[in-house]
Amino acid sequence: MKPTLRVLSLKRTQINAWGELRSRLWPDCPPDKHRREMSDILAEPEFNAVFVAIGRERALHGFLEASIRMSAEGCRSHPIGYVEGWYVEPEWRAQGVGAALIAKAEAWAASQGCREMASDTQADNTISRAAHQALGYEEVSTLAHFRKDLRQAPHQA
Repeated sequence: MKPTLRVLSLKRTQINAWGELRSRLWPDCPPDKHRREMSDILAEPEFNAVFVAIGRERALHGFLEASIRMSAEGCRSHPIGYVEGWYVEPEWRAQGVGAALIAKAEAWAASQGCREMASDTQADNTISRAAHQALGYEEVSTLAHFRKDLRQAPHQA
């Protein structure tokens, strides 16, 4: 990792910058939904944590949202630490920033009594899948999700 970056817990003064990075990770999410989710995360610090990668100029260059879950695909214990969101700006990738964020989240989860850490990503997100695997994460399943709008005319068999 570049020596000018530090990974720390999110501070109140960094909330807007965290929101900007979230909108880069999930660009299709409306701003009001981001704000609600961020509020929910911050409202339950015993179950959630946000870590940020901060540059010398005090700008945020990445973040990781972690939570505590009771179950996760492929896990055998509980509670489980879970990577809910993980983003590093493109120019800071492949320099240890993502690994430092993961290490901070894993340490937090262990301090909460977790023996396992889990995560997920889209099946076609080859960069994220490779990053997880490079950090020792084992891929345990690939899912296809389906939906149907029930307000449409029923399907004829």
